Amino acid sequence: VQLQASGGGLAQPGGSLTLSCAASEFTLGYYAIGWFRQAPGKEREGLACISSSDDSTYYAEFLEDRFSISRDRANKAINLQIDSLKEEDTAVYYCATFQYCFTPAQAPTFARRALSWGQGTQVTVSS
Repeated sequence: VQLQASGGGLAQPGGSLTLSCAASEFTLGYYAIGWFRQAPGKEREGLACISSSDDSTYYAEFLEDRFSISRDRANKAINLQIDSLKEEDTAVYYCATFQYCFTPAQAPTFARRALSWGQGTQVTVSS
């Protein structure tokens, strides 16, 4: 299973970014896809997940409405849009495959259940 995360970069506070996790049609149709992030010195934490069966979406309990996960069928990708960026959003963002999505309460510790990971894309929010 290959996942290709992209879309990161340097952004200003208050701006928006859309991260993309590209994969094969089979992968996107068979596995749930989750987005995680890892800031320096911190654990990798779950942010959002989309199911393969019905596109149900799940978000970590701590997450604000600034994050939105969606399926981009035309580009065979799962996107994570982040609005109103804050400096604390600075992290490496990863996508991963799962047998099923995490519940909001499971998000902080669900990383260990990942079946495969993409390579990560750096997001730096700074003025």
